[in-house]
Amino acid sequence: MARGVFFPSMWPLVEELGGSTVSLGYSVASFSFGRILVSPLFGGWSVTYGYSKTLLFSCSILWIGTLLYAQAQNVGSVSFLIFAQIIMGIGSGTLGVTRAFVAEVTAQRSRTTYMAWITAVQYAGFTVTPFIGALFNKVLQDTEFKVGLFRFNMYTAPAYFMNIVITITIVMMRLFFKDRVRVQAPKKNTKKSNKRISIDDAANQITFVGMTVYDCCILGCMLLNVSTKGSISSFETLGVSIAESHFDMSSSRAGIIVASCGTVGVMSLLSMGRLSRFLSDIQMICGGMFIMSCGVLSLAFLEQDRVNPSWKFCTAIFLIYAIGYPIGHTAVIGLFSKIVGRRPQGTLLGWFASAGSLARLCFPIMSGYVASYFGISALFYLLIGVLSISTLITLYNRQTLLYLSQ
Repeated sequence: MARGVFFPSMWPLVEELGGSTVSLGYSVASFSFGRILVSPLFGGWSVTYGYSKTLLFSCSILWIGTLLYAQAQNVGSVSFLIFAQIIMGIGSGTLGVTRAFVAEVTAQRSRTTYMAWITAVQYAGFTVTPFIGALFNKVLQDTEFKVGLFRFNMYTAPAYFMNIVITITIVMMRLFFKDRVRVQAPKKNTKKSNKRISIDDAANQITFVGMTVYDCCILGCMLLNVSTKGSISSFETLGVSIAESHFDMSSSRAGIIVASCGTVGVMSLLSMGRLSRFLSDIQMICGGMFIMSCGVLSLAFLEQDRVNPSWKFCTAIFLIYAIGYPIGHTAVIGLFSKIVGRRPQGTLLGWFASAGSLARLCFPIMSGYVASYFGISALFYLLIGVLSISTLITLYNRQTLLYLSQ
């Protein structure tokens, strides 16, 4: 929610503060920069101190970040907005923690399904809550309530809304969240099955780059995370700007379109359990990235200096937000968790989350510069190239990935 509810008003706020699309890229990327700083740390803390303390601490930081964001207009500086985004990013650096909790309490055979469910909740916060931001934009477009430092308008309303949500979350966690108690079972001299020995031998083989097959697969999953998250973060960064400049849409209408497609995406995630009966993780990953490529391609031939048909924007957002990203990215998470197996998941999933945050840091900044200096079409061609190469490499290594994920 810390991303989605701000989506419709982020670009108007950056414009209000005197920023450009490059400034917008830095503003969006700074949130992920905050996540990168702490995701592995929080993952380690979840093992050392427990899930409850780690989550409560991060929520407290996020609570402070929303108050700082609400003061960005009073300060009147894009730099302060970036600082507030970093603090909120630090408070949101618990993706690895929540995924590790799910991984620890679920069986490996059903892990993709449960990962899909928790991702559905997270994805709903990211893509469905633009409905709320669009509502604030519509209702408060020409309205402001101001008392001292307190300003309530279309720019600050999302921050105060999130502050209330976080307060409720902290109270609910204190009252109801039960930390998982780890019991150190005595080690038994049980023999591994022949199948497990064969998988471990294959995982420990050294590749031509000097890394084990297991390490290469872990790194490959992280790069797939970068590819999928980076591509959607480019739309997160420039989506409203593209809608306004090339389709003559208002920010609230663009937010509603994204939120509607995000709602369908949540339904796609909830159907992952049924999909996984018929499709492997590799098939869902490659299919998801192919559909994302088709969505990007539908925007690659926009005409400059004229209003393009809105169906192109709607088609692209639908293919990316409703089908391609939720299915493909969630399958990547499930595959990564299966390859890790029963090893401690917290720290590794923290690094996995950091890889995604790195993508959300680099791609928005890159998108702002490419769109400014080479045009929006060049950005779309670049994204198609990233997704296509990722799909081909995944297909080439599909047998190894599937074997290690058993």
